[in-house]
Amino acid sequence: MGLKQRREREKEGLREEILDAARTLFVKEGYESVSIRKIADKVEYAPGTIYLYFRDKAEILERICEETFSKLIVRLKAIENDKGDPIEKLGRGLRTYIQFGLDHPHHYVVTFVQAKMSGQADEVFHKVGLQAFDCLRRGVQEAIDAGKLVSKDTDEIAQTLWAGMHGLTSLLVTCDKFPFVEQSRLVDRMVRTLVDGVRTDRQV
Repeated sequence: MGLKQRREREKEGLREEILDAARTLFVKEGYESVSIRKIADKVEYAPGTIYLYFRDKAEILERICEETFSKLIVRLKAIENDKGDPIEKLGRGLRTYIQFGLDHPHHYVVTFVQAKMSGQADEVFHKVGLQAFDCLRRGVQEAIDAGKLVSKDTDEIAQTLWAGMHGLTSLLVTCDKFPFVEQSRLVDRMVRTLVDGVRTDRQV
């Protein structure tokens, strides 16, 4: 490996270290309470070093959100590209979304809770976040085209499904003291409830 490549790798490593530190601090202390100095202290660099990689705290938040959505989209598109029953794929998509939040709780809290409340990452939500939502919309549309759903209103059903799975995911990653039933059982029940609520051949 040449000197240039090694330096690029080191820069990318530090960039990821900064994002990881910021994500942890945002979850622990809240976005508004975290400063560039706190992030710098966390990675043990001078504050000026942070500005070599990001223009300000808002850009750090934007990059965290962008990274989160990109990872989620990869998982959702893998299901979208499968050839299978639309209802089965819809259920898998909902389960995949919830599992993503459980696998990456800090990503999820920062992106879907803190960033949205702060309004600092609205552009990322419109550019990348809607791409993730469109995966769900296309799955719903596929099921509608197959005559599998009770309504032909794609947005109504997609938004209803998203509200349900986002609600459960948010609760599971933020209310860790609540005595939830066994996690996989709760997730399965939510997915079945959501899908059965919109399918034409509702199963009890």
